[in-house]
Amino acid sequence: MGKSKVKKQKVQGQTSWRVRSSTVSAYVTRQAGHLAPVTFDRKKRKIQPFEVAPWATEKTPKGLPHLLTSLRGDFFCLPFGGNDTAYRKEQHPPHGQTANDKWSLVGLDEKKDRHTLTLRMNTTVRQGVVDKQITLVDGHDALYCRHIVLNMSGKMSYGHHAIVKFPDEPGSGVYSHSPIKFGRTAPVPAEDPAAGGYSSLKVDQRFTSLSKVPLATGGFTDLTVYPARRGFEDIVTIVNRPTGPFAWNAVTFAKQRYVFFTLKDQAVLPQTVLWISNGGRHYAPWNGRHVNIMGIEDVCSYFHYGLEQSAKPNALSKAGSNTCVTLSARRPLTVNYIMGVAKIPAGFDRVKSIKPAGVRKPGHIKLTADSGKQVITAVEHEFLQAE
Repeated sequence: MGKSKVKKQKVQGQTSWRVRSSTVSAYVTRQAGHLAPVTFDRKKRKIQPFEVAPWATEKTPKGLPHLLTSLRGDFFCLPFGGNDTAYRKEQHPPHGQTANDKWSLVGLDEKKDRHTLTLRMNTTVRQGVVDKQITLVDGHDALYCRHIVLNMSGKMSYGHHAIVKFPDEPGSGVYSHSPIKFGRTAPVPAEDPAAGGYSSLKVDQRFTSLSKVPLATGGFTDLTVYPARRGFEDIVTIVNRPTGPFAWNAVTFAKQRYVFFTLKDQAVLPQTVLWISNGGRHYAPWNGRHVNIMGIEDVCSYFHYGLEQSAKPNALSKAGSNTCVTLSARRPLTVNYIMGVAKIPAGFDRVKSIKPAGVRKPGHIKLTADSGKQVITAVEHEFLQAE
């Protein structure tokens, strides 16, 4: 590669590497490989949609996994989930070594309008190699993320774990998504009151719309309008329905005049786990202060439980949605993913669709609102299918 020098910097409590373009500045932590802070439209409005945990610069309790001491932005999970139960004598940490252990710098490749930071990890719980590539393109308010899993065999769950911070105002953001087959609430309560955690949704419920999800106390709630339900932590999974060249998630921040979005190949990341975190955890390090947060987690996994539960038959796999893959040392697994923001005009209320902008605008996507307002922004969606 045409490598440039990369200096490590201490950023909000974590030693990090920076990659930047004309429009985006992004940091990746050496410990755990978490991506944040990220600044989109960095020379003008400086939009920062990702969370950095409120304890980022504090001294945390001994024994806390690096997943939590580093917690911020987005990170790649292999295997995805808590992994409390060992899988065939493999005891993975929560969300895997890729979300906890130290990454090594391969280099920063800067050619013309493209800037690619490459990191590498040699995993030991399941022996293999994982490469992390974060690419920024001048003029694009987007992150092009690629993870390549090499020399690894056997069943595996995986996923991205983007954590979005909402303004502290009820209903400040509106979440929407591409078509789904169905959704499910967690099969058991997401939190245990005896341990200082509280959840609000009725367990083990199938639904077809996030605007009408059963509550444990009776009635329904709308999960698309957030912040809401202060004092509770909830987790649901939605299963994507194949349609178009990619699946998407979006949060419209109408007052702030931008949309945060993610794009994925639904054949690679067939589900989205929503972690709705609004002050429902009262144990350390959360202490009731982790509020107005939504994890938009695009995965191949059975909820947030781990490899053991994802590898065996479960409610999602029985419904035809794969919750793990079988890796082969002879064939790498490549997971491509795009996150970005699009600036929107007044009256743009909720994302109804995200599609390629068409042959006259290659390398662009078009966002259409319920109100009919449209925005076209530069995003190379073809990256999702690239090798």
